[in-house]
Parts: sequence; C-alpha cells; structure tokens
Amino acid sequence: MSLKKSARKKDEPAKTRCGFVAVIGAPNAGKSTLVNRLVGAKVSIVSPKVQTTRSRVLGIAMRDNAQILFVDTPGIFAPRRRLDRAMVAAAWQGAGDADLVVLLIDTSHKQPDEETTRIIADLKRSDRQIILALNKVDLVKQHERLLALTAEMHATGCFSDIFMISAETGDGVEDLMKLLISRLPSGPWLYPEDQTTDVPLRLLAAEVTREHLFRQLHQELPYALTVETESWEDFQDGSVKIQQMILVERDGQKAIVIGKGGTRAKAVREAAQAELEEMLERKVHLFLAVKVRQGWSEERERFRDLGLDWDA
Repeated sequence: MSLKKSARKKDEPAKTRCGFVAVIGAPNAGKSTLVNRLVGAKVSIVSPKVQTTRSRVLGIAMRDNAQILFVDTPGIFAPRRRLDRAMVAAAWQGAGDADLVVLLIDTSHKQPDEETTRIIADLKRSDRQIILALNKVDLVKQHERLLALTAEMHATGCFSDIFMISAETGDGVEDLMKLLISRLPSGPWLYPEDQTTDVPLRLLAAEVTREHLFRQLHQELPYALTVETESWEDFQDGSVKIQQMILVERDGQKAIVIGKGGTRAKAVREAAQAELEEMLERKVHLFLAVKVRQGWSEERERFRDLGLDWDA
C-alpha cells in the first residue's frame, strides 16, 4: 500500500480503541502496583499483605487514541471462607469478561508458588492465550533463573507473549503497555478522558484508610478488619469532613487497632488524611472510630458494598 493511500486525511478522526484488560495472579504478585503504574494514578491500595484487594477495581488509562480499562482483581488462591470464595470468583469473572488478560507472576520466589501453578493449570483447561508478565525481576540476581522460568512458561503453551517487568520501578512496563494498546479492539471510549477509576470516592477513601491500617498492623490483623465511610460532608471553603468506622471482630482486635493511648489509631488517621488531601487536592478532616462487629465478613451487606457475589 502506498503512503498516499495509507495516510489519514487531516480532517478524518483517528479510530479510537477501547477495551478491558484483566490483571490476574496469586496474592501479592504486584497486581495493584502494576495497575496503578499503568494508569498513572493510585486507584487500588497496595500493601505487603496478601489478599489486600478484595474486589475488582477499574483503573482507566488514556494513551493517544486508546482508552485502556485495567481490571485489578483479587488474588487467586485456595478459598476457605465465603469471602475468600467470592474474591476468587470475582477474579476469574474479571478475566472471563476482559478483552485481554495479563497473568502476573512474582519472580522473587525461586519457584512459582502453589497458587500460580494452580492458575496456570486452570488456564490450560480454558484454552485461552493470555499475556504473561514476570514481575519483580529487579529482585532477581540470577538472570539464568529468569531465562529458565521464561522457557518453562513458554512450554506450557498458555502464553502469547512474555514480558519481564518490575511494576515497582517501571522497568519493562512501557513495552507491555504498547502491546496491550496494539491488541485492543476498535470502539468508542466508555469513560471521560479525565476519569481514572469508577470506584466511588467514599469507597476509595475507606480503602486508603484500610491500606494504612495494614501498613501499621503488619501481620497482626490479616483479615479481621474493614473500613466503612459513614458520612461525607463538603464545606463552602472547599474542605471535606469524612467520618469512617473501622470494624473488627473481637475486643482484643479493637485494642490492637487503637494502640496504647490511642497512638496507633492517631498515626493511621494522620497518614490516611495526608494521602486523601493529596488525592482530593483539598483539606480533609478525617475522623475514625473503631467498633466490634462479630462476623462482619459474613454479612451480605459487606459483599454488596464490595461488588462481590454472596452465592459464589
């Protein structure tokens, strides 16, 4: 085809692309970190804890004539509780509904963990070609191990493309992004150009506080808490008052969250408030309370708020 024939007329609009890209993987593979980097904004909370992401989170990225809708999914693992089952079901549904799927593997482990091995086995049965991203390569000193892992993954026949990336540093992420854009279907954009997520601000604010609780508590409360935004009040001076409730399941957990003399709760509030002010670009007055509610994770209302299927 000649350049003259292939050239687009000046007044002819560029064909837009739009599609969903699901990012799946075992817990703590770095899915939220990758989605945040691809989007260029924080849309999903990040912590060293496994299973931090509890529901599907949509991150919206714009690049030239393409709108890429990244679906950050909960980690896929062997479920034990109702909430676990709902989270895993949400992850697989996100993959099934997406135009493209990226499997993220944490290469800092010497061998793929049980969850990753199980995911690959399920992908083999689905007979769907997906994209593999070997993450955290900056933490691997033996390049021979990365090459061996790449060969092993290629031999499974599950993957159309394999990338070595670091979601934390950004190495290799741009190459992954370019491939994803090239394979998006043509179609109109589904969201405004300046929107980065479909997560409501009230839920996003609660997630920010939950992230800082996880960072403060480390391994003390892996699953035993959640955060709800109870009220949101805007003021004429542009500031906002946000009241949140931290739910735990036992009195002992409440004491851990509050800390001696309230020091831990104060540290969480200050950190979350500072981040919210940066995100919202306005003054934030954040108020936290802690309440014991046994079995909160089994309440149908919690599942509805998280967009999870109670019957999964």
